Amino acid sequence: MKASQARDHRELQLMLQGYRLATAEILYRMPDNLDLLQAYLWQDFDIAPDFPVLMKFLRFWEDNLDGPLHSVRVASTQLMTPAEFRAVDGIIRVH
Repeated sequence: MKASQARDHRELQLMLQGYRLATAEILYRMPDNLDLLQAYLWQDFDIAPDFPVLMKFLRFWEDNLDGPLHSVRVASTQLMTPAEFRAVDGIIRVH
């Protein structure tokens, strides 16, 4: 299985388990000048409303990176639910 196919398979499994694509805009202060803010965009599959994957990333950030967090804005959307995924048996042609 190619790497891209494996990634697609993993993403499909996550979506069927209720994960959704989450995007976070992370504003943090520059370590050498705390008056300056820098933006970082993070995106991964996560479970709303608790966002455990994002929370793990933010804990890593606070424990290992020098730029203190200022704020985090999160948006997520459900791409697919298990009920929407079904096999199609047949082809319909419209001329």
